[in-house]
Amino acid sequence: MEVYKFGGASVQNAENIRQLANIVKQGPRPLIVVVSAMGKTTNKLERIANAYYLHNRDYKNDVLELKKYHFSVAQELFEPQDKVFTKLENLFGQLNEQLQRQPSMNYDYDYDRIVHFGELLSTTIISCYLNRTGIKNLWIDARELIKTDSDFRRAKVMWAEAQKRIKERLTFTDTDIYITQGFIGSNINGHPVTLGREGSDFSAAILAWATDAQKVTVWKDVEGIYSADPKLWQEAQRFDQLSYDEAIELAFYGAKVIHPKTLKPLKEKSIPLYVRSFINLRAKGTVITDFDRDLSPMMPVIIVKDNQTLISIKRQDSGFISEQDMELVFSIINHYKLNNNVMQRSALSFSFCIDFDRVHLAFFIEELRRHFSVKYNTGLRLITIRHYDAETIKKMTAGREIFLHQQSRTNVYLVVR
Repeated sequence: MEVYKFGGASVQNAENIRQLANIVKQGPRPLIVVVSAMGKTTNKLERIANAYYLHNRDYKNDVLELKKYHFSVAQELFEPQDKVFTKLENLFGQLNEQLQRQPSMNYDYDYDRIVHFGELLSTTIISCYLNRTGIKNLWIDARELIKTDSDFRRAKVMWAEAQKRIKERLTFTDTDIYITQGFIGSNINGHPVTLGREGSDFSAAILAWATDAQKVTVWKDVEGIYSADPKLWQEAQRFDQLSYDEAIELAFYGAKVIHPKTLKPLKEKSIPLYVRSFINLRAKGTVITDFDRDLSPMMPVIIVKDNQTLISIKRQDSGFISEQDMELVFSIINHYKLNNNVMQRSALSFSFCIDFDRVHLAFFIEELRRHFSVKYNTGLRLITIRHYDAETIKKMTAGREIFLHQQSRTNVYLVVR
C-alpha cells in the first residue's frame, strides 16, 4: 500500500486534474490519495476568515470568486447535470452558513471552521472526476480519521486515536483507492481543525504511519528537492537522495517542498518519501530515506522565507536581558502561535524573526510593549545558507540591507531587505 499526496499547484486547474487522474490510474493498488486545496484557495479563505473575524463584511466578493473558480474548473471536467455541482453547492451553502454566525472570541477556532472548506471542495471534485473516468474510489472525510487536540490552527495529533480510526475506516474491502483531504482533522468534539499551513504533507505522513505504507510520494510542480528554489536560482541543483535528518533540517529552516512535521513519523517506521514532478513523470525526483549522514549534501543550500518581521526588545530600565525575560517573550510568542525562525541575544537586547501575521502582529507588539521597549521591521526576507561557503555568503549579501547576520557551524542566517 502506498500514499500519494498532491499539492495545490497540481490541482489548480482542469488540465492538472486530468494529469492527476493519469498518475493515479497508473499508480499502485491499494492507494490512499491525499489532496490539498486548489491553487491559492487557502489564501483566499484566510482573507475571508480575517474579514469575518474582524466584522468586515467585504468578504462576500471573495466567496463569490472562490465559488466561480471551483465551478469553472468543474465545468471543464463534467457534464452540466453531473451530481458534483450539487455537492459543491452544498459545501458553499455550509460555508455561507458558517459566515452568517457571529464570530466567537477565538480567532483560531473561527479560522479552522472556515479554511478547512478548501480541501473539502478540491477532493469532492477530484473524487467525482476519477469515478467519472473509470478510476473507482471512495471519498473519505479526514475529519473522521485524524483526531487531534483543540489547539486550533496548529492542532497536535492524538496518534493512538488517529491510528485506531484510520485502520477501522481504511480497510480496502470496498475499494482499492481512497481520496481524502490534507491539512485538516477534528478534535474529540468533532470541531474541524487544521494542522498548520502547508500541512497536507503531514497528513500523508500520518496516514502512511498509521497504515504501515510502503512509501509516500509527494507530487509537486518541481522535479524534486533542490539546493535552492529553481524558480529563483538558475544554479540550483537537484538532490537524488537525502537522509531524513538532512531533510528535517531543510524543512525546519523553511524549504517549501516538505512540511517540517512530515519526516518524523516516516523516519520512525523507515517509510521512504519520494518527491516527484507531476508534470514530467520521467524525472527521477528525490528520495528521502535511511541514508547515512555521509550521503547528505555538502554543497551550499539556500532557503528563503519571505514576509518576515524582525523584532528587537530591550528592558525598559536598560538592564540586562535575563533568562526570565526571554522566557516571557517565548510565552507571548506561543500564546499568539507565531513561528520564531531565528533569534539573537546580546547583553541589552534580544532580536527574533517571525512570520508576518496580519491579524495577531499588532496585539503581539502591544503585549510586548507592556514589558519592554520594542522596535520592529516588516517586509523582510530570511535567507538561510546551509553548508555555507564564503562565495555563497558574498553572493547572498551583495547589495542588500542586512538587519541580522548570524553564523553557526553549519548555517548562516541573514535577515535582509
